[in-house]
Amino acid sequence: MSSSGDPTQLDGQALLELQNASAAKIQRYWKALQLRRLEARESFCRTLSTLVQNVDWNCFGPDSDFLRQLLFFFNAKRGEDVDMLCKICDILLLYVRSDGDLVTLFAGGVDSSRVKSVVVYRLRKLAFICLLSTRRGDFESCYLEWSYFVYFIFNCVMFDWASSEIKPIPFHQLLEFAVCLMNPNFQWSCEIVEYLQMKKVNCFFRGVIGALLQSERHTKYLDCSSALSKILTLVASHVGNYSCHCSSVDPRWSFSSQILSIPSLWHNLPDFKKAFCSNGFISNYILEIASCADVLPTDILANHPGQACLLANVLETATWILSEPDFAPESRAEIIGLCTSLLDGFPKITSPIDRTYVDGTIPIDNDANYYLDVDLQRHILTLFQHLVNAAVSGILSIDFSDSAGLSSTELQFVGSISFFLHGMLHSSITDGIMTELVHTTEIVPALWNFIKSCHTNDKWQFFSKYCSQLLPDAPGWLLPLSIFCPMYSHILQFMDIVELKKSERYVSLEDLPSLVFILKEALWELLLTIPLQSSSLQTTCSPLDNKKMLTQVLKSSVMTGLCELLIQLEKWNNMDQFVPPIGFCSTKAISDEFASQALIVGTHEAEIIRLAPFLVPFDTRLEIFQLRLEADHLLMGNSRQYFGSRTLEIRRTNLLKDAFNNISLLSAEDLKGRIQIVFFNEHGMKEAGVDAGGIFREFMNIITQSAFSLESRLFKETADHLLYPNPESKLAHADHLQYFHFLGVLLGKAMYEGITVCLPFTIFFLRKLKQKETFFNDLFSLDPELYRTLVNLKPKNSDDLSYIYFIAPDGKELFPGGARMHVTAHNVTTYMHLVANYQLNCQNRVQTAQFVRGFQQLIPKEWTDMFNEHEFQLLISGSLSLNVEDLQLNTNYSGEYHMDHVVIVMFWNVLRKFSGRDQERFLIYGDDPSRLPLASTCFNQLHLPPYQTEEQMHAKLIQALSSKSGFDLM
Repeated sequence: MSSSGDPTQLDGQALLELQNASAAKIQRYWKALQLRRLEARESFCRTLSTLVQNVDWNCFGPDSDFLRQLLFFFNAKRGEDVDMLCKICDILLLYVRSDGDLVTLFAGGVDSSRVKSVVVYRLRKLAFICLLSTRRGDFESCYLEWSYFVYFIFNCVMFDWASSEIKPIPFHQLLEFAVCLMNPNFQWSCEIVEYLQMKKVNCFFRGVIGALLQSERHTKYLDCSSALSKILTLVASHVGNYSCHCSSVDPRWSFSSQILSIPSLWHNLPDFKKAFCSNGFISNYILEIASCADVLPTDILANHPGQACLLANVLETATWILSEPDFAPESRAEIIGLCTSLLDGFPKITSPIDRTYVDGTIPIDNDANYYLDVDLQRHILTLFQHLVNAAVSGILSIDFSDSAGLSSTELQFVGSISFFLHGMLHSSITDGIMTELVHTTEIVPALWNFIKSCHTNDKWQFFSKYCSQLLPDAPGWLLPLSIFCPMYSHILQFMDIVELKKSERYVSLEDLPSLVFILKEALWELLLTIPLQSSSLQTTCSPLDNKKMLTQVLKSSVMTGLCELLIQLEKWNNMDQFVPPIGFCSTKAISDEFASQALIVGTHEAEIIRLAPFLVPFDTRLEIFQLRLEADHLLMGNSRQYFGSRTLEIRRTNLLKDAFNNISLLSAEDLKGRIQIVFFNEHGMKEAGVDAGGIFREFMNIITQSAFSLESRLFKETADHLLYPNPESKLAHADHLQYFHFLGVLLGKAMYEGITVCLPFTIFFLRKLKQKETFFNDLFSLDPELYRTLVNLKPKNSDDLSYIYFIAPDGKELFPGGARMHVTAHNVTTYMHLVANYQLNCQNRVQTAQFVRGFQQLIPKEWTDMFNEHEFQLLISGSLSLNVEDLQLNTNYSGEYHMDHVVIVMFWNVLRKFSGRDQERFLIYGDDPSRLPLASTCFNQLHLPPYQTEEQMHAKLIQALSSKSGFDLM
């Protein structure tokens, strides 16, 4: 061991001995200190009652030993200390109420700046022990444990050692004095609040409010809520205040994290809500709320996540602010932006709310992270509606008729609302809110007025500046249309024809042409600007890349929404025209090469036809369809040459069965190949003629008329003589499903060969043939009377509906137990849609599926997707009206006939005098002249005899159109 005395030169054993000796010395010193402290405290306590009884104003000055000892020895866990503190608070509150100045009192009458450090220390220490006395421990604690503990304090008692009486803790009194100590007029109020923040005072407030929740039924303890509201208001005023110099607080213990995430905060502290909102505190808390979103307390029940409670409280605050007309518009936009950011960061949840939508579906997601309390989610959904109503009121207050358009402030406000609504519609917490929003708020008409105004006044480029989350060159209409399209589509989906005609609430009938124009022009621009093959989106921290990603996602979403809405509007237009059909076509030029380019996969033309065919004129789409047929015929050309034609022998007396037996044996290649027909008459004799195409055309016409007739019992007719599958077809044919497959093949073959057949189908069946969904309004095409009956149920009350059960018109239950459930005013909409679903989808599901399978053997789905139902019917049957003048101009004559020949003039006169039905039949059979007098069997030419009178010619033509005797007519 070195004798130098330098500890660094000591060996290990000596160093250990030195350390142990030092530790023992410290322990002895500490014990002595604790003993001295205990003795001093006992001495203080012995004179405590005397000190309190003799206390005067001099006891609070900077030289006062009384106050110094009180602050030093005070123990919040000891009842006598708290009792003494309460008496002191009584004295000081009396002083304040007598217009006394606490700062002057604590400064001892001298200049307070000279004794600042002492005064500040004592004021903040006194405020701290006042709050601590209500807690009897540390501020930081679990919310539930804290609330139950404070609840115990509220409802339990404390033993008074001096009087041996039981009395409650004066909770309200302590808070009131703490309010006085944090008076904002004090020049050192920031130091006091900063000290309390350092001591995690917000955790204390969190526990106290939790106790209030537990003791709501004990109203005698709720008088403290007023004092609590006051002190919370004082603390809240120190965040984001430019005149305040408080240090920032750890987000975990911040006001936003600990207080604003408490369930039902504003319900329990309405005075605090009023002060918080009216003073505009929320504007100061935007940054703090954003910083604490990921560190919220997890001390509440699992079904009350902090994110949900914080969102609910912020939504309620925002609603209050937006309802105040004097609140600055810029601040409104900031508040809405805060709600949007909270919504965007909200975790995925599963809702326990058992909602039944009109389509009978319930949203379920087993991968969700949170299960919200039922009442909490309902409360949040209600707050969303209130906030939207408040926001809409602000939008509706804008004068859209002003030719100057909207101001920058108004554009900024609408921009923030638009982003909020977009986030709300795509958040899991708001699942199912669409119906409530469109029916309980005025958001749709407000958005439409805004869209119309911006379009009319050319304001879109200015609005883009207020969509900061998007790229600068993003179209201004992108964000509003991302909200308007799905909402208005939702309305149209559940609106009936009567409501559309009468409703002026959403978009008036007069505005529908303008709406169609705006939507189609926006869609055309998107289709031409969105990359055909987007690269995969990558997560990045770059703000510019985030803007690119959001803009790209929004464009794709809007494009889908525009397509769906325009398809719905086109469907409505077909039922009750408000714009000419050409009005849905884009005004942009369609080049001569459009049809050929549309056949090439990956071109913009192909994408337009795939996504928005209605933008392209019908003639161009018809050309594309014909080019596809020609290309497929060319592809099958080699097969036709290799396999040759197929010859079918058909007995006219057994037409349907022979056709079914023969065609059912053909492969897909045979069906696309050439088929020749040999007819046998009723005598079993082979009919004369060689089929060069005309006989096959006749066969297609007569077999379709026979197979789809009511006599076959495979199809039924509506009151308007429109065809649809017979739900009871199995009673007529044991192999009825094979027959439906055969009928689908027949229709597909007719379209594949360009043969029009007179088969007027119902709209709902045409939709099913295109594999599109059917909705309530499609019931009108099947049963207009049932449709009107169901529509008339809407305005009825529950008493008027008591005789109706959830039973289909044929007596079957719409769901298990439906025969025992009454229809009421609350579930009548569900009943209506269930009936429509049963009639349209359930009754003939298997028949339709087989028909579609047969049809698509020849006509792929993508070939017919570019036509709506009415256009599809034109492909099947041709035009239902005959343009005699057009036919006359395009007719060629041979032999002795010419356009001025007396027989030809007579022929056109007779044709003009035909009834509409006869003109339709002529149009059908005119494409097959073998059905007309002296027609050529092989070459589709009409040999018109030189009739002497118009009457004779009329009779012969009608006879030929009505006859089923084939080529032996003349």
